[in-house]
Amino acid sequence: MKKALTYLSLLLLGTGAVFSGGYLLASNSPLSAESDRETSSGVFATPVVARSLLKQDSNFITEVVDQVGPAVVRINASRRVSRGRQFPNGFNDPSFERFFGSQIPERPSQRVEQGTGSGFIINKDGQLLTNAHVVEGADTVEVVLKDGRSFEGKVIGTDSLTDVAVIKIEGDNLPTVALGDSDQLRSGEWAIAIGNPLGLDNTVTTGIISGTGRSSSQVGVEDKRVEFIQTDAAINPGNSGGPLLNASGEVIGMNTAVIQGAQGLGFSIPINTARQIAEQLIATGKAEHPYLGIHMVTLTPELQEQLNRRTDFRVEDSEGVLIAQVVPNSPADRAGIQEGDLITKVEGKAITEVSELQQSVQNSQVGGNLQLELRRDRQDIQITVQPGAFPAQSSSRR
Repeated sequence: MKKALTYLSLLLLGTGAVFSGGYLLASNSPLSAESDRETSSGVFATPVVARSLLKQDSNFITEVVDQVGPAVVRINASRRVSRGRQFPNGFNDPSFERFFGSQIPERPSQRVEQGTGSGFIINKDGQLLTNAHVVEGADTVEVVLKDGRSFEGKVIGTDSLTDVAVIKIEGDNLPTVALGDSDQLRSGEWAIAIGNPLGLDNTVTTGIISGTGRSSSQVGVEDKRVEFIQTDAAINPGNSGGPLLNASGEVIGMNTAVIQGAQGLGFSIPINTARQIAEQLIATGKAEHPYLGIHMVTLTPELQEQLNRRTDFRVEDSEGVLIAQVVPNSPADRAGIQEGDLITKVEGKAITEVSELQQSVQNSQVGGNLQLELRRDRQDIQITVQPGAFPAQSSSRR
């Protein structure tokens, strides 16, 4: 049996099993209604763009850019990185080092890496959002506004799992953006991206919303815990952290990724997700992500047949979420979940896809109770698991 489960684990991991119970975006409180979003904690208390900026106006894109553009910033980040002992050209031969010893002049042992990204100011207090990868590990952060003003940026917190970061600047009369509701997005809506690709300030591209709910594995960034917005509005290097806007000038996403070699494929973090994470970063400097600690895969009739043919581990069902591995000492392990278990229900609701379990974990709370029904040895078993805080986080506060 143990041998069969080991083979099962290897086989399932080879088919793309997903780790840890899914996308770990859940915060301790769900998104509130639109009226609450604009006043909650005062963090995102920004003016709402008038709904008069609608599609029938042939110049609505120009009006949106005029309205939002001043609040879109360029972020220049730099950091010092160490390198090994470096000798000038001509002195690399080991015989020189043996002869001259430490007297050979060395190149500096550190070099400065510089990068450029985008961001947008969310409130009059000078807090702004960008991608974590733009500023993570940076020694200095410069924020440049469209009007030419430059500020030193302080990184309030970063969260690598969602690629969200919050920066704060000190300034007067700061322009701000209005935030929309990414949960209401539909394919085919207008999408307007503003950013600084290749250092070209306030570059505007347009397109449509091509799709929503794209998983991190679909986008090719398996280490992220985001269900992305897909758009054909051009997103290029340097656009990272800039806003994706709807036709009313509201931020609906934060641009983050483009698939190299693919035309018309750009991806943004939904603003509702970015907002949830930002609120945690502002409050505590870190973001908590619930997780179970399992590797899992969606069971299909084809996979069932493959498993039954290649192992002595019999799978009686043809749908559900099959557990390939359980991380030792994880919440799932402590709850008694085992390799080979088939999860069929979460909180009394039937599930057949990994994404459904991921969503349930996403909506749970760290330390709360999550009710699972699973099938083991032809028996239905009820298990209560308490999601833990994801251990491999890269949140920071400075």
